[in-house]
Amino acid sequence: MRWTRNVRVGAVLAAAILGMTACGGGDDAAAPAAQSKGGAPIVVASFNFTDSVILAELYANALEAKGYPITRKLNVASRELIYPALKSGELQFIPEYQGAAITTGYGKEAPKDAAGEHEQLKKLFEPDGIGLLDYSPAENKNTYIVKADLAKEKGLAKISDLSKIDNVVVAGAPECAERLPCFKGFTDVYKLKATFQTVQEAGPRVEQLRSGKVTVIPVDSVSPLVGDPQFVALEDDLAIVPTENVVPAVNKKVLDERGADFAAAVNAVSKALDTVQLRELNKRVDSDGEKPADVAKDWLKEKSLI
Repeated sequence: MRWTRNVRVGAVLAAAILGMTACGGGDDAAAPAAQSKGGAPIVVASFNFTDSVILAELYANALEAKGYPITRKLNVASRELIYPALKSGELQFIPEYQGAAITTGYGKEAPKDAAGEHEQLKKLFEPDGIGLLDYSPAENKNTYIVKADLAKEKGLAKISDLSKIDNVVVAGAPECAERLPCFKGFTDVYKLKATFQTVQEAGPRVEQLRSGKVTVIPVDSVSPLVGDPQFVALEDDLAIVPTENVVPAVNKKVLDERGADFAAAVNAVSKALDTVQLRELNKRVDSDGEKPADVAKDWLKEKSLI
């Protein structure tokens, strides 16, 4: 789940990101590089959660293997900082999530399909000089899990099946209460008799679920809990959660200067990745303690992309 506040571009935020990122290249502006692999480093950024860092490392390592110079600016907190920096060119490349970029980045309603989201997001980014490359089959979106024994007892396979329970208790971060892809969707779309319990941190939410104090919690679709036999991931049969396909958002100046070979190298990574693989990479970092750069390089070698 990719909850961040809507983008509100302001001078203070722009100044903060300017101070944070030291991307070289005043001479770059005077004489744009040709479609080549030289020139100033391409500044690749990530949000401050595991799979975003992994994705940034996947793209950065693939580009470095093709000879492109890269500077990493990882664990940037929010779209409020990242979008103004993409517009200015202080940051130049970030793996985004289409649905969240539309709904929380721009406050718009997202289409229900990945292709429609891609077209809408492209139009939203265009005035700010930000372009999109191909979106990936890989997603990371809200997924709702219940205990496996409860699912078996009550016959729960999809969110609408929760109507078989008299009072559904949903635990989530505070913002979940007012979000349509979260608790508000349970009550307004699924029409469930449900109550909400605020549990800020993911770990305690899982413990509340294990103990039976709550019925259902949202987790990321790339969380190792999805697929864990102790839990069942419920189908979102009324589609309250938009698709969240990964898509590289790139400053248009970089796209123009670097050309077709750059785009092909990035698109090859996107095409090869799916949600199951991203979940496994996430597990290797969060559960097994490996470094994002190491798991990214391993996957790229396995796919013959480096």
